[in-house]
Parts: sequence; C-alpha cells; structure tokens
Amino acid sequence: MRLKPFSLLICLLTLSCPALAMGKSIYGLNEYIHVEELDLQVAAKLDTGAKTASLSARDIKRFKRDGETWVRFVLAIDNAQERTIERPLARISKIKRRAGDFDPDEGKTYTARPVIDLELCMGKTLRMIEVNLTDRSAFQYPLLIGSEALKHFEAIVDPSLKYAAGKPDCTNDATPGE
Repeated sequence: MRLKPFSLLICLLTLSCPALAMGKSIYGLNEYIHVEELDLQVAAKLDTGAKTASLSARDIKRFKRDGETWVRFVLAIDNAQERTIERPLARISKIKRRAGDFDPDEGKTYTARPVIDLELCMGKTLRMIEVNLTDRSAFQYPLLIGSEALKHFEAIVDPSLKYAAGKPDCTNDATPGE
C-alpha cells in the first residue's frame, strides 16, 4: 500500500501533535493568570508535581457569616493593592510537609490550609479552580497551579516554554468550564 504525499503529511501531523488531536492546550512552565474576583493579574508557576493550586496570602483567619464558614486574608503579593479579602471557605486541604518543614515535636506530617474557589483566566480559558491559601512570599511566583487545576484547563505543560498563552483574555467569548 502506498500513501499519497498529502495523506502522509496529515498522518505525520496527527502523530506529532497529539495535544491538538486531543483538544488540549499547550502552556509554558510560567503563565500569566487573571484572578477574576480579585481583579488581579499575576505570574504563576505551572507545577505538575503539585496537586493543588496555591495563592500567596497572609493574616488568614476563618470566621462565621450567616452560619457559613468564610476566610479573611490579605494578598502577600508585592505589586498587589493591600486590601482585606473575604471569600466563602470551600474546604480545608491537608498538604504534605516536606522533610525540611517537618517538626517532630508537633507530630503532624501535613499542614491544614483553607481552600477557596476562584475563577482563573489563563490565555482565553476561564475555569473555576480550588485554591489553597498560604504565604508564598518567599517564592518567586505568588500563584502555583497544580495538577488538579491543570486538568480543568485541559493543559499540557511544556517546561521549555514561558508565557505561551500570552496575556489573559477572558472576555465574554472566553471558554467557560469547571
């Protein structure tokens, strides 16, 4: 059987671009993210080794409002306007501690972090993502996007790229989703 050149080209493109064949988007190791509810754009690190997304926050306090648990915090981001933010608590996440972070006297191998739901825009894709709150001010990127969030974005991460999606542009015609 002999393939015609055009058919051969189509086969090669399909095999070499599985992301396109699966309808997935390719993102870089770092991407700009717009946090819709906070009207904030930040550079984020995409980390397939982390499970959850984390946003840099300080002065994190839980409180009750109309019988529901909420979280009050201040963003721990250099160029963010300092303001107190209040959001409903989605759940508490247990994050495994690294070896250097483990305190044998305390005995816990995890850290409990509050989790909130935020609409995040990456490229032209808008998704509601669970984000845990922790002080990331010692890290270069105030927002970490973990594997669970990357699944919602139908993302493939190419670590040789940076800011492949460009500036976030989630206008009314953005791709909504969960």
